[in-house]
Amino acid sequence: MNVSLARARATRIARTRVVIAVCTALAGCAVGPDYVRPDIALPTSFKEAPDEKSGAWQPAQPNDAVARGAWWSLFNDGELDALERRVEVSNQDLRAAVARFDLALALAQEARAAYFPIVSASAADTRSRSGAGTSINPGVNRTASLSFAADWEADVWGRVRRSVESGAASAQASRADLEATRLATQAQLAQDYFLLRIADAQLRLFDETVTGYTRSLELTRNRYTAGVVTRADVAQAETQLTTTRAQQIDAGINRAQLEHSIAVLCGEAPANFTLPARAELPNAPSLPQIPAALPAQLLERRPDVAGAERRAAAANAQIGVAQAAYFPALSLAASGGWRGSSWSNLLSLPNRVWSVGPQLAATLFDGGARRAATAAARAGFEQTAAQYRQTVLGALQEVEDNLVALRVLAEEAQVQLDAVRAARESLDLTTNQYKAGTVSYLNVITAQAALYSAQRSDLDIRGRQLTASVTLIRALGGGWAGLASP
Repeated sequence: MNVSLARARATRIARTRVVIAVCTALAGCAVGPDYVRPDIALPTSFKEAPDEKSGAWQPAQPNDAVARGAWWSLFNDGELDALERRVEVSNQDLRAAVARFDLALALAQEARAAYFPIVSASAADTRSRSGAGTSINPGVNRTASLSFAADWEADVWGRVRRSVESGAASAQASRADLEATRLATQAQLAQDYFLLRIADAQLRLFDETVTGYTRSLELTRNRYTAGVVTRADVAQAETQLTTTRAQQIDAGINRAQLEHSIAVLCGEAPANFTLPARAELPNAPSLPQIPAALPAQLLERRPDVAGAERRAAAANAQIGVAQAAYFPALSLAASGGWRGSSWSNLLSLPNRVWSVGPQLAATLFDGGARRAATAAARAGFEQTAAQYRQTVLGALQEVEDNLVALRVLAEEAQVQLDAVRAARESLDLTTNQYKAGTVSYLNVITAQAALYSAQRSDLDIRGRQLTASVTLIRALGGGWAGLASP
């Protein structure tokens, strides 16, 4: 009897091994298309890249000691460095992006868990009574049981594998979103910081202009008292001074709002944050050499491009998941345990129960649901592929836009400096002529307004240069360490 039981067990084990081997072999197949990155035509170089031979734009080489992530160190501003470090720790948008990434990792792990069997255990102690009219032996019956079960679905058609592939790609996309949020937040802080310093310079310009206009008003009043000029000259000088003071007060709004924006980016309430005014402007932007082969590297460096590409990979894997629903699902279930009338002798051979065997299940009719799901998955991939291509094109445009902006602004800044020098010389000459009585005060007002306008334009250009520099860094993915040489 024992020999027969042993042979039966050996036969069952052999059959189970055969089923598992067949399932494993079939699991090497996965329905659905294998992912291929969507094609997009890339230029070999940027259209607006500077021509080194022309000398119009002379970029500097980056410092190799600067970490790739600390791209703002290229501006050599210690206060900006400290603010950027606060953003990394306290910015709430970054914390939300980290949580989204953790969620994506958890979902990917959940999909990966389908590779393994589900093992469960149960214990029960039930009592039941049947009525006299339904049983020849009415009374209370007791049943005690202790059982274990395992259920495993063979990934014959690659449904689980495609799900895992999609989950992993989605997690990678979420990681890219995190880096994109970090880069965008860092860039926004740098832009706000530079604009705030430009606002400080504009307020100092207002102070200097008001001081100059005050001296002009005193001069005009003295000349009026001496009977050299008319009351109209005094009125013009007073109007010019009060108008500039009003503009000076209004300029404080922009400075305060930029400070509030920096506070929020650093995770602070605006009421608890103050950034003192500074006497000097930030240094002119110093940009590293841009390799001619950068368009190809742009696909790897920009986190939003990487995220769009990973979403296309995740959508492609979902096609395989949808197509796997056309094929039958093969699962292997096994259970065993003990069932008896009491716990005292439950774990004995007569009370042992077990079952094992494969199960094949297939959907025969679903009204076109699987066909619709497959079509939806294919459309989803086409959508993400188009979004990926558009993201690449938009990235190239951002680089081109800021390259040309920096090149043109460099030329414009030089011309504007000449305009400031000419306006200052014109004011000096006109003021001397007014003192000599050869011109009216209207000429002085015109010269003063021209100098003030030229100085404000100079500050505006410097602010645009700094903003374009930061935007170019963001457009290139942040930092330059490790770039290929041209």
